Amino acid sequence: MPAVTDIQEKRKTFEQFLVDQKYLTPRQLSTVHLEVAENKQSLEASILSLKLMDEERLTRALAAYFHLPYADLRNQNLSKEALSVISQETMENYKFIPFAKDGNLLRIALTNPSDLQALEALEFLAQQNKYRIELYLISKTSYQDALRKSRTASAEVGEALAIMRQNEQQGKKKDEPKQPAKTETAGKPATEAPITKIVDVVLRHAIESRASDIHIEPQENDLRIRYRVDGVLQSSLVVPKVVHPAIVSRIKILSNLKIDEQRLPQDGRFHMDVDRRSIDFRVSTLPNVNGEKVVMRILDKSGGVPTLQDLGLDGMKLTRFKDNISKPHGMVLVTGPTGSGKSTTLYAVLGILNKIGVNIVTLEDPVEYFIPGVNQSQINPDIGLTFASGLRSILRQDPNIIMVGEIRDRETAELAVHSALTGHLVFSTLHTNDAVGAIPRLIDMGIESFLLTASVNMVMAQRLVRKICLSCRKESAVLPEVREMLKTELKNLPAEEAKGVDLKNIKIFAGKGCRICGNSGYSGRIAIYEVMPLSDKIKAMILNHESYAKLQELARAEGMIGMKEDGLIKVLKGITTVEEVLRVTKE
Repeated sequence: MPAVTDIQEKRKTFEQFLVDQKYLTPRQLSTVHLEVAENKQSLEASILSLKLMDEERLTRALAAYFHLPYADLRNQNLSKEALSVISQETMENYKFIPFAKDGNLLRIALTNPSDLQALEALEFLAQQNKYRIELYLISKTSYQDALRKSRTASAEVGEALAIMRQNEQQGKKKDEPKQPAKTETAGKPATEAPITKIVDVVLRHAIESRASDIHIEPQENDLRIRYRVDGVLQSSLVVPKVVHPAIVSRIKILSNLKIDEQRLPQDGRFHMDVDRRSIDFRVSTLPNVNGEKVVMRILDKSGGVPTLQDLGLDGMKLTRFKDNISKPHGMVLVTGPTGSGKSTTLYAVLGILNKIGVNIVTLEDPVEYFIPGVNQSQINPDIGLTFASGLRSILRQDPNIIMVGEIRDRETAELAVHSALTGHLVFSTLHTNDAVGAIPRLIDMGIESFLLTASVNMVMAQRLVRKICLSCRKESAVLPEVREMLKTELKNLPAEEAKGVDLKNIKIFAGKGCRICGNSGYSGRIAIYEVMPLSDKIKAMILNHESYAKLQELARAEGMIGMKEDGLIKVLKGITTVEEVLRVTKE
């Protein structure tokens, strides 16, 4: 009885705290009391059911009342070192979770600070291992999300494989009579359920790791699964090769591909909603000597289209770019290798130009972002809908602005050029190493010099570099050779580009590595650019069939800075590192 009285007294005190701190009004508290009495539920549950406070705000209030710091682990990566301290069973039993470890300091989040058993378990843990424990309060939703993340992909896949082996052993018992028991698990055959679980785990962990691609690669003796995070492939899982055919079949079913076709490449896509995020997966299969390789591109549609500034365009480059996309007709080309962010840049442009008074039509392979108000079409070569044939149809749709996903051949190039010459603003991408390289590439495709100069307004090249993680960014020492390189490369910067660049007092930064960035020191990516408008002098050079080197020299004389220089400017601004810039710009 005394314990119950204490709890009631504490509840009353928390009620008063909510009113005193203006979380609730006295009238709202009376409504809560009625809800508690009618539904025989707790004070907190009643507040949530009446929607007087959301769960996170209520947790903040509880944290303030108990004098504990509040934590939100819903969108955080958890420290693997911290998670290894406490078993999964213990975390689930006591409803707490370790999320960070620094030396002997262990940070632990719990959902109920009044749970004496949980507190005693933590005290025992601290004494046994000589830990200093810092307690944080989290919501039940945050705890469930963190608990799910704590279950590593390897552990979850291991459980699924164990179930598969168990099912196989049961199937081999010949003497036992067949049971007419149910053979389905959650609407799927029992033998299929573990494979479904493995594929779901692989997809979910890829999204949580901020991966852009998933590579499922059959080796001679096993199956390797890798994620591309911030442009770099990282090994994630190695599983027995015996599951490879079943995993590929499951992905093909999701993507509506032919399961029995294993000799030809196939392309498809499917959609999932993960943690309230709308995710598309673009799937490509390729026959390999060891079996079919599958690559899935992850397209997060919930993120929205970034702005040009978000992408990394600034200074004179941004001014020149905006001037050229504002022209009523002509062609703007974005160049770079596969995976350099060209399509994302064009989507950002369409986001700017998407007004009620213009008709924008796109032809893409595939549609990666869906933009309201833009007429987006996806090519399908299997039925004859190519960039060239689609572009002919687009011109009959009365467009003002046309986006062609990629110029791959002479026919598409000619149609794009003629569209730009007949009053349309055309955007497209091209696979070249730099901006100047687009000129000889188009001429090589068969575009006459006089047509090229009359149609192309601007060419821009880009690459993606990893950004330094802001959570662990530290100033680092500048080596003499790095200092010398920065001064040499940036000494002739145009005044507008040189803003904020101090070559006399050079400072560079690097990520130390933390749980937020997975100890890589990097988080996210940003583009580095070179922007070349086709001035009258450059057009004259093209008409005179001048060499690539002379075109490059003139473009630089007119103020174009190269991608390497743009990257080094971002190094001095603390956005990225010298190593990243050199990695993507080395020739």
